Parts: sequence; C-alpha cells; structure tokens
Amino acid sequence: MKNYPPQFKADAVTLYETRPDATIKSVAAHLGINPETLRNRVRAGRASHPRGRRTPQTAQPPAPPEAKNAALHKKIREREEEREILHKAAKYAAKYSTGQTRW
Repeated sequence: MKNYPPQFKADAVTLYETRPDATIKSVAAHLGINPETLRNRVRAGRASHPRGRRTPQTAQPPAPPEAKNAALHKKIREREEEREILHKAAKYAAKYSTGQTRW
C-alpha cells in the first residue's frame, strides 16, 4: 500500500475540484493513483468542508478577446498545478526507489 504525503493528497483533490470537466478516473490515471483512493480523499474533503463541493460552471461568455485570455490563463494555471503535483510525486517515488530512506 502506497503512503502519499498530505500535501500530495490535498493537491490531487484540488486538481479534481478545480477542473469541472474532469472525472475522478481521469485525474487518478493522470496522477498514477488508484481512482478509489482519490474518490475517498474527495469524500473526506467534502465531509470536512461541505461548501467546497464541486459545482458546474454556468456558461456566460464574456467579450471574445477577454474570454480567450481568461481561458488560456486558466489552462496555464491548471498545467502548472499538474506539473507541480507530478514533480512532487516523482521526487517522492525517487526517494523510495533509490533506497535513500528506510521502509
């Protein structure tokens, strides 16, 4: 059984909740974790923060250039979050695969 650091768990839940089009299965596959693990973390987060539930966004298109810029900035933030989470996971995995720590 893998033991992930608390920050990685929180980041995974945040990644799922900030992407309205994402599914638990797709986010879990992207991060390389079991979907049930992510589902349990999301449920635990909702139990402790009931107002933090994921809500679908309403479609209200702003002016075309502003909308395009906003969408691109949002994608950049999402990619940066994903990259940071994957970077932390890689560091964590490398730490245990090289034998630097004792199990």
